Amino acid sequence: QVQVVESGGRLVQPGGTLRLSCAASGSIISIVRMVWHRQAPGKQREWVGEVTSAGVTRYAGSVKGRFTIDIDRDRNTATLEMNSLSAEDTGVYYCNVVVHTSVPPGIFDYWGQGTLVTVSS
Repeated sequence: QVQVVESGGRLVQPGGTLRLSCAASGSIISIVRMVWHRQAPGKQREWVGEVTSAGVTRYAGSVKGRFTIDIDRDRNTATLEMNSLSAEDTGVYYCNVVVHTSVPPGIFDYWGQGTLVTVSS
């Protein structure tokens, strides 16, 4: 089994900066990719961006140039640094990890419970 835990969400003022973390633990052989999603109040969950084990990143158009995703392969963690935040960035941020596991053997994806980011003055 694999556990995924997000952290770092809090209230932040418009224009501010925030860094979220995602930590995966358990029977992990290697990380394939780590993906960030978010869900704003009353809206569907949306893809924010992702990083592969090789460090290749992709971002949604709404966050490109403002958000940066990094991966630490040794620690099975990823960070999401968010700059120039606005009220539209408010929501619960989820981490989804795709991993190669030993128990059970294979490649699977797991989700965390999410961390709440509120952008407000």
